Amino acid sequence: MTSLDIPTHIANAIKRIAPEIDLLDIDQDEDLREECDLDSMDFLNLLADLKQQTSISIPESDYPKVRSYNQLLAYLRNHVE
Repeated sequence: MTSLDIPTHIANAIKRIAPEIDLLDIDQDEDLREECDLDSMDFLNLLADLKQQTSISIPESDYPKVRSYNQLLAYLRNHVE
């Protein structure tokens, strides 16, 4: 996996958690939970899905750093080995 694969992994995870969401309608700088109407369990499932796809674990202490699509993208790209 490379950093170029990360957007696809995020899109796949969002579609699995919230299939009704049109990814083109997401404001990439706004809170994903609000943009995708995710509750706290959905958000945890999103992060678990991404961990399964990328092997990158996001600790709870870093959740504030991955609120928006762009923050999540940057975080994952910074943690690609």
